[in-house]
Amino acid sequence: MAADPAAAGQRQDETAGAWIERAPAKINLYLHVTGQRADGYHLLDSLAVFPSIGDLLEAEPASGLSLAIDGPFGDGLPADGDNLVLRAAEAMARGRGLGAALRLTKNLPIASGIGGGSSDAAGALRLLSRLWDRPIPPGLPLSLGADVPVCLGADAQRMQGIGEALSTCPPLPDAWIVLVNPLQAVPTGAVFSGLASKTNPPAPDLPAFQGFEEMILWLGQQRNDLEAPARAQCPAISRVLSALSDTPLARMSGSGATCFSLFPSESAAQACAERLRREERGWWVASAPLQSETPAALEPV
Repeated sequence: MAADPAAAGQRQDETAGAWIERAPAKINLYLHVTGQRADGYHLLDSLAVFPSIGDLLEAEPASGLSLAIDGPFGDGLPADGDNLVLRAAEAMARGRGLGAALRLTKNLPIASGIGGGSSDAAGALRLLSRLWDRPIPPGLPLSLGADVPVCLGADAQRMQGIGEALSTCPPLPDAWIVLVNPLQAVPTGAVFSGLASKTNPPAPDLPAFQGFEEMILWLGQQRNDLEAPARAQCPAISRVLSALSDTPLARMSGSGATCFSLFPSESAAQACAERLRREERGWWVASAPLQSETPAALEPV
C-alpha cells in the first residue's frame, strides 16, 4: 500500500517550532515513452523509486506566505511565484487566509532528471497539510506537474498516462543506488522533441523479484527512451554512463542528466561513489539506499 502522503517524512522540530519535511529524489528505473496526447503531453510507463537522499523543507506559522532558499544548489533558484514550492503553498492557502514561512534547502542539482522541483512541491503539500490541518485538495498535485502525484507518496510506484495513473508494485529487493550528475542542465523540451519515436511499447507487468540479481536482469531488459536524445543534447551523459559501465546496471534517470547504478550492498555502492569522487571530474556523486522506510530517513548530501 502506498504511504500516507500527509505523513510521509514529516515531523515537528519541537525546539525550534518548525515543521520539517524531506523531499527525496525521484529516480526512473526505466522510462518508456508510449504515446503523445493531442494536447502535447507525452504518455509514459515508468517505475519510480525514492532513495533516501534529497532536499529539505521547513515551515513555521506566519501571517503570510514566504519562501527562503539555501543549500548547495540554492543559488539562482527563484523564491518567487515561479517556484513550485511557493505555487503549492499558494494553492493550498487560497481562500483560507493561511500563512507560513517556508525554507527550502536545495541539496539536489537543478534540472537534473530526478524530480527535484516536483518532489519539493509534493513535500510542501504534505508539510502544509499537517501544519494547517487541511487535506490536500484533489487534483492539486497533478495541476502542479505530471511528476507531483507520484512524489506525493514518495514510495515505489509504476507511473503511466502522463504520470497520473499510479499503481503499487511488488516490494523491491534491498539495494543501494549511486547517483551521478555532470552538473550540466538538460532542457526537457528539447529531449522530448528529439525522440525518434513517441509510440514505443510499455514494460511488461512488474514481477515479484526474488532477489537483487533477478531485479537487475529484468530492469536490464527495459530502457529509458529519453536517453538517446538527452545524450545528443548533453554529451557528458555518455561520459557518465561510460564511467559506470562496469556496474550491475547503469542508466539515465528521467530526461537527464543524472545517471544511476544499482548495487547489492552499501559497501559496493560506496566504493563506486568514492572511486568517482577520487577521479575529480567535477561531477555530483551521491549514494544511498534504493528505498527508505519513509522520506524522513534521508541522508545528507
